[in-house]
Amino acid sequence: MSTQAQHTTSGQTTLALEIGLLLLLSLIWGSSFTLIKVAVPTIPPFTMVAVRVTIAAILLVAIARAQEHALPGRGSVWAAFFVQGLLQSALPFTLISWGEMHIASGLAGVLNATPPMFVLAIAVMTGRGRRAISGRKFIGVALGLAGVIVTMGADALSGIGTAAPLAQAAVLCASLCYALAPIWGQRFSGLPAIVTAAGAMSCAAALMVPTAAAIERPWTLPPPPASAIAAVIALAVICTALAMVIYFRLIHTLGPLGTTSGSYLRAGFAVALGTVWLGEHFTWSSLAGMALILVGVVAVTVPPPAHSAKRPAG
Repeated sequence: MSTQAQHTTSGQTTLALEIGLLLLLSLIWGSSFTLIKVAVPTIPPFTMVAVRVTIAAILLVAIARAQEHALPGRGSVWAAFFVQGLLQSALPFTLISWGEMHIASGLAGVLNATPPMFVLAIAVMTGRGRRAISGRKFIGVALGLAGVIVTMGADALSGIGTAAPLAQAAVLCASLCYALAPIWGQRFSGLPAIVTAAGAMSCAAALMVPTAAAIERPWTLPPPPASAIAAVIALAVICTALAMVIYFRLIHTLGPLGTTSGSYLRAGFAVALGTVWLGEHFTWSSLAGMALILVGVVAVTVPPPAHSAKRPAG
């Protein structure tokens, strides 16, 4: 096999791995909507997020230490970690958790599938990465959004007129945070993913613990049921600690738009998991929507084939 062929095969293998990780991340985060619904009736939003990010921070720091990675010592890096923790975890987790107290999880899933829209808008308005956004990616984003709408169905969208406007705005603000987070996170490309995840999550925990204590006084609340405790632990270990390691890797490999395109898949998986866990009806329109989502994600993340044709002489 020629060197060029080996390089092509290696590149295809690497891309397949990154797409697989994007699917896994979308599955993990898609389950978070159901887990939040289980926990939030008895564990209020700030407390739930504080516990979630604190457990995740402890795990991530322990993993970083076990892998013999030292956390940065410069204050400027920790200031950047604080912004990352706010955008990626503390603020959107709280907004979504509070929003799901007032609107259906299906509607929250539709509204939270909009980060790629914000990434495109930011790129167009600021000029950052504008040249890299081709018409193919615009079409991919549109197909993904259409797929989310088809997957969730008209019933999910019909609640927009009656749901609490502030709750809808909260989930959309969370989507904006998810769009800004990978753009900001590109500055950590020189750090191992586990170090970035541990630093950002530690800052999120440092922010949320005193906030929850001041606002909700969790020690005064009645003990939550075992199902809510289990949901928060799953949110912390799987949907936060594990997910953040994958997430920061994908920022480096797929870029902000490719990474946020997983929000479409996240919404689709939320519907599928609702079918399995909650007995919701899975229709042919849901299958069609998932197909559109997959096509949209491929259009956004997979580069077009290289053209090897030589220019004609003369």
